[in-house]
Amino acid sequence: MAASERTALGPLVGAIDQGTSSTRFLVFNAKTAELLSHHQVEIKQEFPREGWVEQDPKEILNSVYECVEKTCEKMKQLNINIANIRAIGVTNQRETTVVWDKTTGEPLYNAIVWLDLRTQSTVERLLKRIPGKNKTFSKFKTGLPLSTYFSAVKLRWLLDNVEEIRKAVEDRRAMFGTIDSWLIWSLTGGKNGGIHCTDVTNASRTMLFNIHSLEWDPELCKFFDIPMEILPNVRSSSEVYGLMVCFSVLKSGALTGVPISGCLGDQSAALVGQMCFRDGQAKNTYGTGCFLLCNTGQKSVFSEHGLITTIAYKMGRDKPAFYALEGSVAIAGAVVRWLRDNLGIAKTSQEVEKLAADVGTSYGCYFVPAFSGLYAPYWEPSARGIICGLTQFTNKSHIAFAALEAVCFQTREILDAMNKDCGIPLSQLQVDGGMTNNKILMQLQSDILCIPVVKPSMPETTALGAAMAAGAAEGVGVWSLNPGDLTAVTCERFEPQINPEESEYRYARWKKAVMKSMGWETSESPNGKPK
Repeated sequence: MAASERTALGPLVGAIDQGTSSTRFLVFNAKTAELLSHHQVEIKQEFPREGWVEQDPKEILNSVYECVEKTCEKMKQLNINIANIRAIGVTNQRETTVVWDKTTGEPLYNAIVWLDLRTQSTVERLLKRIPGKNKTFSKFKTGLPLSTYFSAVKLRWLLDNVEEIRKAVEDRRAMFGTIDSWLIWSLTGGKNGGIHCTDVTNASRTMLFNIHSLEWDPELCKFFDIPMEILPNVRSSSEVYGLMVCFSVLKSGALTGVPISGCLGDQSAALVGQMCFRDGQAKNTYGTGCFLLCNTGQKSVFSEHGLITTIAYKMGRDKPAFYALEGSVAIAGAVVRWLRDNLGIAKTSQEVEKLAADVGTSYGCYFVPAFSGLYAPYWEPSARGIICGLTQFTNKSHIAFAALEAVCFQTREILDAMNKDCGIPLSQLQVDGGMTNNKILMQLQSDILCIPVVKPSMPETTALGAAMAAGAAEGVGVWSLNPGDLTAVTCERFEPQINPEESEYRYARWKKAVMKSMGWETSESPNGKPK
């Protein structure tokens, strides 16, 4: 691209993609959807106790500043004018819960990450108050089962266990939000007039939000005993929330005054980035966890097979909400990170792929990575990870292969549930996320599903979805979401290469292993006290 072409790119849109394991800032051309520049920073996860997963909200915010600064520097080197960035979208790990002090701008505790299990005793205590201990008591309001996964129980735990937060709530200094709220509030001024808001997709993951009225639900807030004044204002996924404020940490003063005008939870953003705007279109994202979403249009569909109902997007203040069925798997990419960081069988994620490639089979070894219990379709918090079918012949390469197979089997389970709920089986699976760079995984996935797997050549669909929402917002209007204007995406296809009988045999063995992982853990220790 010649220098003159670079400076004449037209309107650009930035996207902050704050995930569980990393933060990124990416800049796209609003006319062609081409990714022009980006920067990524890995985020530390803290495990203070077994089952606890935390992150430092300040580290998350600083990682955003660093990514913005570094991306802007790269753009200057490419001779791209950052003044052409017309809007910024935010996409984020969902459910992760932050409470901060609005007078100081400081977090009052670490962020409790969506994977965290400390709230199991809170869930059990709440279940006792529900007739018949029915986990799905709020399903028709929220679309969700009562689980450690969603924000309400994390917030309840914070109110029960952190004196500083209780005090801040009493003094009316406390603000609650998921990561999107924390970032938008901080980036639009923080304690000096920051905007305290979230969008419908993130709100729909709290268990406090009515997905039909699109409002916080007073009855649910009462059930969880959550004061409604600490909750953010709920907005659409595509509108101007506020303007970026100049920060001393951003040396260049980059992006000051640029509107933040898009906000989507990461899985909704990927659905948008994959252009799944029609009823029945679906995508599967392979990140820390694995998330299969199917657009069900303007009607909410409730699963009979362990899936959850969630808001897909709402592309403007006066636009309707669209819904999705979702299959959520807690551990996907996280199992590769675990093999690398905990077991030390590889130094890099790429090395795990190479180990698996060396053997091409698990040799009868099955790995159920239920580190945070099992999510869809089981919703079984008592499950824990197991590796079974081991023999003297088993080595680290077989375990690496079994780990990749586990990601594929878990996807097969949620796809089966999706097909039963929708009545029309998917003829192919659209995929995205960091793990899709692993060709062995993609081929395995096609073999285990017995359908083609289709991967876009530009894998950053989550960030793209946030950029699309931001660029399409009223008052920005640089990105058209009209079907005729959307750029066709080039894709790589993986076709099944094994016979269905072999696939079914392996899948049946996997399900046997899943049954053995259940009922492993209780929330009480041997002396009868809560853990």
